[in-house]
Amino acid sequence: MTIHLDHLLIPVHDRVASARLLATLLGVPWAEESGMGPFSAVYVSEGLTIDFDQAEADFPLQHYCFRVDEHEFQAILQRIVSAGITYRSLPHGPVDMQVNTMHGGSMVYWSEPAGHVWELLTQSYARKTAPSK
Repeated sequence: MTIHLDHLLIPVHDRVASARLLATLLGVPWAEESGMGPFSAVYVSEGLTIDFDQAEADFPLQHYCFRVDEHEFQAILQRIVSAGITYRSLPHGPVDMQVNTMHGGSMVYWSEPAGHVWELLTQSYARKTAPSK
C-alpha cells in the first residue's frame, strides 16, 4: 500500500492571513473557507492540502518543510524576498538572509506570523538517513 499525507491542520491566530501568505509565497491556490469546516485551505499540490485553523489559545510552534526543484526554489525565494520576509539558513539560527547549501542542495527557513517555522529545500537530508525495509 502506498501512503500519502492528504491534509494537515495548523493552528494560527489569523487563519485567513496565514493561508493567503503561504499560498502567495508557494504560488498555489487557497480558499478562505475550505467547505469542510472552519478552515482556510492552501492547496499545496494535487495530493496535499494545508488547513489553517483559527486558534485563540496558545499552541506549540511547529516546523513544516517543502521540497521543490531548484527552479521552483528560486521562484519561491524571490517571492519571500519581494514580500519583505526575513529568512535564515538554519532552523533556529539568526536571520542572515542566506541560503544553506550544506547538504548538496539549497534550503532556507522563515517564520510565519503565528511563529511556525517553514523550511524550503531542494534535496531531502532526511531521506539520506531513512531506514530500509
